Amino acid sequence: MLSDVYFPRVNGVSTSIRTFARELLALGHEVSAVAPSYGEAADVAHHGEGFEVRRVPARTIFFDPEDRLMRVADLRALHGRLAARDWDAIHVHTPFRAHGLGVRIGRLTGAPVVETYHTYFEEYVAHYLPWLPRMATRFAARTLSRRLCHEVDHLIVPSREMTGVLDRYGIRTPSTVIPTGIHLDEFRGGDGAAFRARHGIRPGQPTIVTVSRLAQEKNIAFLLRVAQRLVPDFPDLCFVIAGEGPDALRLKRLAGELGIGDNVRFFGNLDRRSTLLDCYRAGDAFVFASPTETQGLVLLEAMALGVPIVSTAVMGTATVLEGASSARVAREDEADFAAHVAAVLRDPALRASLGAAGPGDAQRWSAPVLMRQVEALYASLAPRGRRAAAA
Repeated sequence: MLSDVYFPRVNGVSTSIRTFARELLALGHEVSAVAPSYGEAADVAHHGEGFEVRRVPARTIFFDPEDRLMRVADLRALHGRLAARDWDAIHVHTPFRAHGLGVRIGRLTGAPVVETYHTYFEEYVAHYLPWLPRMATRFAARTLSRRLCHEVDHLIVPSREMTGVLDRYGIRTPSTVIPTGIHLDEFRGGDGAAFRARHGIRPGQPTIVTVSRLAQEKNIAFLLRVAQRLVPDFPDLCFVIAGEGPDALRLKRLAGELGIGDNVRFFGNLDRRSTLLDCYRAGDAFVFASPTETQGLVLLEAMALGVPIVSTAVMGTATVLEGASSARVAREDEADFAAHVAAVLRDPALRASLGAAGPGDAQRWSAPVLMRQVEALYASLAPRGRRAAAA
């Protein structure tokens, strides 16, 4: 598996890679990953958890200091070592330097190259390169997507909606819709009452929660404006935001400007095995409004933990929420979204009904079940002749 991001960088791609690797190991396969180095201490803390992770020296990116760009010379030094191994499949998770490495190793070994289209780049680039014209960034994202996707043998797409986007781009590479899913055993338990007690949130105090990377494309500013609409009817509302990212300072300022600074609590990244579960369970409702998700893994996590959900349904979140009994779907309209949240906060019976339906909804997204589809896909891709393409 090759990627331009991995833990300690917290995002959906990192989570997906770890889920893929763990499930493949459980199925009896060997897994190796190539990812950027984030510094020796950080790399050691996230050493792969049972599978090999080769860390490549990398530099920071000026417009996104959380991420790293692997150094070309160090990637070239890996070519020979990777090409000497007998791969059944090469799975690329990001379209940057990891993609180039994966395509090159595929050509050298004859192993099939699969790529997961994790990120809706057309919508992301405008947030990270705001000084460029929107039309230009969309054209560039579509053109680059076509070129990169046509270099691999097969695409894994997390949702039907994303398949539609790639069809509109003119991409003809064969694709299969397989969400990553979650390991349901990791999302049981959690102590919401303990989380509230630790952080001074009273029992019965209306509390909404979101878990997200703090970046503009996640639309958390919209949720803050929703919270502002709720405060007149729920003066002691507590809005818990768990996550870190480049938009954190702006969001904290915005909360103050909206007059809800005392109602909003920022907690940063929480431990996925303990405090994050408590945080989810502390909410009367989990709220989400990102329009750029290809999957929406946090919705699955909230479902599995039995937390009522209020969310928009766009791209990958539309797939997750289709037919779900644990969520109320709102428009990306502050008044409409606030009305749905208010209904959940006011009605204990509704909260209980939505929460009880969550674990059942989450069963459809069990990672072990979904990963058997990935295993079958790998097996179906005939090798192109070991080392036949070497030249």
